Amino acid sequence: MLAKILVVDDEQHMLKLFEKILTRQGHEVRTAASGTEAISLFEKNDFDLIFSDLLMPDLGGMDLLKEVKARYSDIPFIVITAYGTIESAVEAMKTGAFDYLTKPFRKDDILLVTGKALKYCELRNEVKRLREKLKDKDGVKKIIGKSKAVRDVLKLVARVADSQATVLIQGESGTGKELIARLLHDLSSRRDKPFIAVDCGVFPEHLLQSELFGHVKGAFTGAVKDKKGLFIAADKGTLFLDEIGTISSAMQLNLLRVLQEKEVRPVGGIASIEGDVRVVAATNIDLEEAMHEGRFRRDLYYRLAVVTVDLPPLRERRSDITMLAYHFMQKYAAIYDKKLSDITPDAMQAIMQNPWPGNVRELENVMERAVLLSAGTLIDEASLPLPVRQMMSYKTKQLAPFKTVIKAAGREAERKAILKALEETSGNKTRAARILGISRSSLYNKICALGIGKS
Repeated sequence: MLAKILVVDDEQHMLKLFEKILTRQGHEVRTAASGTEAISLFEKNDFDLIFSDLLMPDLGGMDLLKEVKARYSDIPFIVITAYGTIESAVEAMKTGAFDYLTKPFRKDDILLVTGKALKYCELRNEVKRLREKLKDKDGVKKIIGKSKAVRDVLKLVARVADSQATVLIQGESGTGKELIARLLHDLSSRRDKPFIAVDCGVFPEHLLQSELFGHVKGAFTGAVKDKKGLFIAADKGTLFLDEIGTISSAMQLNLLRVLQEKEVRPVGGIASIEGDVRVVAATNIDLEEAMHEGRFRRDLYYRLAVVTVDLPPLRERRSDITMLAYHFMQKYAAIYDKKLSDITPDAMQAIMQNPWPGNVRELENVMERAVLLSAGTLIDEASLPLPVRQMMSYKTKQLAPFKTVIKAAGREAERKAILKALEETSGNKTRAARILGISRSSLYNKICALGIGKS
C-alpha cells in the first residue's frame, strides 16, 4: 500500500532523512517543522500516516497527537522520541499513538514501523468494507417479513421514529427488540448521533447506576477516575435500555428522575449534567402485570410507555419463516464462503413445523449451523439439529393415523350412500347415479373401488 505520509520535526535533517527513505519506497511525503504547521497541512490534505517528534517548540508532539486523535482518530500516529525518554513514548501510546521510534534509529526501523502501520490501515479498511457488505445482508437496517403483524409494527415505527417520545418495545426473547430500537434511531433525525445499547439485566445495581449515570473519582472502591455515564455518552442520540423489567426499585426511581428532569447526577457527584437523549426501552416480561403486583413503578411505566411496540413471536408469523430461513442461509453462506442455492423440501418442512420458542434468534442460530454443516449446494434435513428433525417426525407420526381415520370414514360414508341409492332404484345404476349427482361411469368406478356387490 502506497501512502500519503506526514513527518513533523523541528530538525531539518530528520525531515530530509524520512523524506528520502519513504519517497524511495513510493510514498508521497509531506513535512512540517512544527505542530502548528502540521495542523494546517491536515486541514488541506488527507494523510494515511503521521510521524512526529515529541519535543518541539510551539505545539509539542503530545499536544499534536491529542489534536489529531480528536479529529482523525483512525490515522496511525507514530511518535519519535530520544533515548532515555521512553516514559514519554509510553504515555503517548496510552493517549492513542500507534507506535514509537527511539533515536537513534536505522532505516530498517522506519520501514518496519511504516509497514506495520499501513498493514493496520489495510485491515481497518477491509473490516469497514465487510461491515458495509454485511449491513446490507443483515437485519440491522430492515425487518425481514411480509406478514400483517410485521407490516403493522413497521407502520407504527415509521410514524413515531422522528419524535421525542419514549418507546417501550415488548416481546419474547429473540423477537428482535434491539433491531426495532435501531430502526427507530435510524429513521429519526438523531441517526447521525450515537446509538448506545445496554442490557440492564447483566449488571448488579451499583454497577448499572455507574454505567448509566457515571461516577466521580473516589465515589466507591475502584473508582480511580471520573467516568462519563452512558446517558451523557448518548447525548443527542438514542439510549436503548434492554431488559428494563429487571432493574431494582431504587434504580427505577433514579431512572424516573432522569427522564423527568432531563439531567443526570454521577454517583458520588454533587452537580447534575444536562443531556438530550431519546430513551427506548425493551422488556420480555409483562410490565403491566409487574406494575399491578408492585414490582415496577407505575409512574416509570407511563414515562417509558408513551408509545408501545408489541413484537409478535415467530409462531404467530409463520408466513415469514420461509423468507427468514432463506435470508439467514444467504447471510451465512456469504460469511462462510459456502455455495448454497436452496433448502430441500424435507428440511423446509422441518423448519416450518418447529415451534421456535427462541423466535428469530433461534432460527438464525439453526440456519448458521445448517450452513456450516451442509456438504453440497443444498441445506438438507441432516444439517438441521436433532430436535428440529424430531419435531417433524413427531408431527408426522401424530398426523398420519388421523388422516387414515378421516379417509376411512369418508370411504364408509360413500359406500353407504351408494348402497342406499341402489336399494331405492332396485339396482338401476343410471337412476342411482342421477340421485347421487354423479355420472354413470363415476358410479361404476366407485362400485368397483369399494367392492360393492362382491361377496
